[in-house]
Amino acid sequence: MKSVRIFTVLVIYILLQFTWWSYLLYKLNDEVYKHRIEIVQLKYDAVRSALEEKNLVDKLHSRYLMIAGEGLVFLSLLSWVTYQTVRSFRKEMELARLQKNFLLSITHEFKSPLASIKLYLQTIQKHPLDKEKEQSFISKAIADTERLDTLVENTLLANMIDHKGYSFNKEPINLSALVRLISQKYNTLPDFHQRIKTTISDDISINGDKLALTLLLNNLIENALKYSPHHSEICIELKKNQIQIELSVADQGKGIAVSERKKIFEKFYRSGNEETRNTKGTGLGLFLARHIAENHNGIIAVENNHPQGSIFKVLFASGS
Repeated sequence: MKSVRIFTVLVIYILLQFTWWSYLLYKLNDEVYKHRIEIVQLKYDAVRSALEEKNLVDKLHSRYLMIAGEGLVFLSLLSWVTYQTVRSFRKEMELARLQKNFLLSITHEFKSPLASIKLYLQTIQKHPLDKEKEQSFISKAIADTERLDTLVENTLLANMIDHKGYSFNKEPINLSALVRLISQKYNTLPDFHQRIKTTISDDISINGDKLALTLLLNNLIENALKYSPHHSEICIELKKNQIQIELSVADQGKGIAVSERKKIFEKFYRSGNEETRNTKGTGLGLFLARHIAENHNGIIAVENNHPQGSIFKVLFASGS
């Protein structure tokens, strides 16, 4: 990166200049004090001369210490500024990479369901189909429309969160019924290759934003679907005790490395490069899930599933 090279050259130049001026200052002080000592030796007798020489040598050493101290402070400040600047450069480069990946993924994610919907509708329009086939195509088009709707909601909500423009409209919600409804929706989708198993306690309520909580669960399920093999089981559990409400989504995918468990909740973050990645997604789902959980006085975390996979857990305060 050109700016990094320019900054590196500038730092090297400053260090060289600092070293050179420090050397000149050292030599100048040495010459000045040698000259003063010669004057003292000519001006005073031996006893007085020795005393004055000692005072001058002490002053010279003090001056050396002062130069060394100021130099150390300067080098410390330069090191700190260099570190912060390089760190800032790296953050900007990482953000640029993530934004590039996001643009590549969002383009694909929007075009894919649109192309699919268009194909289904054109097929229904141009070819006579039996009732069963027609209903199958309509169901698939609706499923792609819902997927596209979720993508749009995610993108808009992420933008509003960034600009502090979203107000969570909270009201009493039967969370048990909401989780059941969303889980059943996935199990009835056409060409659904996994199975969702639910363990949901009855009559768990929360004071929350229904749209946001729906997005949270949709994003956790979509994340599980992306990384789970076909014909595997995704387990959704909702339970409550006196302290907290726990919502968990467990998959049987490859799992998440410990080093990535905090990064996956950052905006745009996705493992690998968008040009070579096989799984779909925009890098917004888990970012939104974290913000939605936090705005409902909750936290979200991920842990290992056994024998393989991940478990995403959202913990809400029981009185939320």
